[in-house]
Amino acid sequence: MPRCFWCSEDPLYMAYHDQEWGTPLRDAQGLFELLLLEGFQAGLSWITVLRKREHYREVLFGFDVQRVAQMSDAEIDELMLDPGIIRNRLKLKAARRNAQAWLALEDPVAFLWSFVGGQPVINHFKDRSQVPAITPTAVEMSKGLKKAGFTFVGPTICYALMQASGMVMDHTRDCDRYAALANGG
Repeated sequence: MPRCFWCSEDPLYMAYHDQEWGTPLRDAQGLFELLLLEGFQAGLSWITVLRKREHYREVLFGFDVQRVAQMSDAEIDELMLDPGIIRNRLKLKAARRNAQAWLALEDPVAFLWSFVGGQPVINHFKDRSQVPAITPTAVEMSKGLKKAGFTFVGPTICYALMQASGMVMDHTRDCDRYAALANGG
């Protein structure tokens, strides 16, 4: 099966590409998880985060936003000792802060999707050279999230979130997933 240029032969990566990436996601918990994972990924490769995702689900209470928002400093200290996650205090504190900011939004899903007008932006890129790392919409989302109290939500993280959650469909035309997602599937 032809896949996007970034997808390696790693079975975990292939499954993520084939079943998740670029598929419109409007589930609040799923979007919250992606938002936090994209923040944890900052400066690292996505496969690193994918390999740790199940453990993150365990130690971050199944990405229960209420519980993550209530994490104590002692719990963060304990997480800093866990080799199964990316041990970065700023990122862990950002997860707690972002959960609190998420809870302060009336409708976080509608808020995130509002940056693309509520519908996926379908791109028709021929190859990797056309796929951006940042767009004006990602800059706008970053500013909106920061204004709402979020951290670790720069434009690159926001665009990666948009791609992962299907707000933006960036499978290239040579990818097997392109046709299905470009046609609303």
